[in-house]
Amino acid sequence: MAEGILRAAAGDLFEVYSAGSKPKGVVHPLAIEALQEIGIDASGHKSEHLDQYLHTGIDVVITVCGNADQACPAFPGQVARYHWGFEDPPHAIREGESELDAFRRIRDQIRLVFEAYAHGYRQGAGAVSDL
Repeated sequence: MAEGILRAAAGDLFEVYSAGSKPKGVVHPLAIEALQEIGIDASGHKSEHLDQYLHTGIDVVITVCGNADQACPAFPGQVARYHWGFEDPPHAIREGESELDAFRRIRDQIRLVFEAYAHGYRQGAGAVSDL
């Protein structure tokens, strides 16, 4: 979900890739459904291993799940790292909540953070270009 939301919020600012240390190979169907509800089509997304991005010149790494910050290897060069530890929706179901509701709740949390991140990035880029 993070990839789709960040692409929607800031895809015009930078390229967005998504990968994990233990990819399952497919995106959870409820993640696709929850994103579709807010107008994001993630049906073409895939679950990839982060090793394929280690030597691609990435300069910002954002980790979003639990201990992903600790599990993420060091990327070469000067890399800015950010971590927002969102719950893993299939394991975050609260009492009285369906699995889809958990995906929606966490989708909304990710959206709030990533839209704020994109806004701040735009503001910072604008301040630099005004000098």
